Amino acid sequence: MSEATGIVGLGNAGLAVASALLKHGPVLGYDRSKERCKLAQDAGVDVVESLDDLDGRTPVVLLSLPKPEASLAVAGAIAAWSRVPGLVIETSTVTPDTAQKSATLLEAVGVGFVDAAIAGGVASMAAGEITFFLGGTDANKAAAEPVLDRIASRIFDLGPVGAGMGTKVVNNGVMHAVMVVLIEAFAMSRKLDIPTDTLVEILNREEGLLRPLIHRVGERMQDGNYAAGMSVSNARKDSVLALETAQQLGVPLFATLASHTPYEIAEAKGMGDQDYAALAKLWEDWCGIGFER
Repeated sequence: MSEATGIVGLGNAGLAVASALLKHGPVLGYDRSKERCKLAQDAGVDVVESLDDLDGRTPVVLLSLPKPEASLAVAGAIAAWSRVPGLVIETSTVTPDTAQKSATLLEAVGVGFVDAAIAGGVASMAAGEITFFLGGTDANKAAAEPVLDRIASRIFDLGPVGAGMGTKVVNNGVMHAVMVVLIEAFAMSRKLDIPTDTLVEILNREEGLLRPLIHRVGERMQDGNYAAGMSVSNARKDSVLALETAQQLGVPLFATLASHTPYEIAEAKGMGDQDYAALAKLWEDWCGIGFER
């Protein structure tokens, strides 16, 4: 019989991950909620009564916790065990800084640590078709992969500790910001009696939502090529028209209004004739970074 895998945190995500792991061997689990423990037990998880009851019983512990402070507290508790595990895999959504602090706590007592941020919903987790964003040392990532491979459809190796969580934070930030932009756009379209399905089809074209990502980020920004194309001045003009139309329609704009400001700054800096992807140069100056390959 294979060694049990431990998991701390049996909420919706944690229980889904535990269910996927159960198809490959025994799982030891703990959660502060008695209700969640009962659900996990019914699913086949061997539930323990306290966190310290996992001490010495599993070589690998996964974390699936609701808050960064909970992850740090559990990492500290594991570091104090008498028989620490060889590896802790952080799947909770935390900041890169939290992941790095947890790694420091654990590695001080010889416990390997990786952050394995999860992309996807509960259904894909339970089905064992998870996409992981992985960060850690090469040795610790190599140790984690046999466990993660059991329940993964894809694993992205992002680099050092914190890189996996950083990728998820960035990815989720984009999704949530785009959601607001889309709601604003569809509010305007309803006011204009544009069928929702039609606008979905329009935005779903290659020349729609994907165009800025694939062409302007993937090509122009990485090549540093801001010649010709859709100019900053024309993009600024279109942005002004969108704001004016929303005002006329009585549609409040938040994300779209905020996104207009960099066009004004770029125009004032004399960047009007460059492709509007040249707005990236503002962030290069502000952040001291470069986007070119």
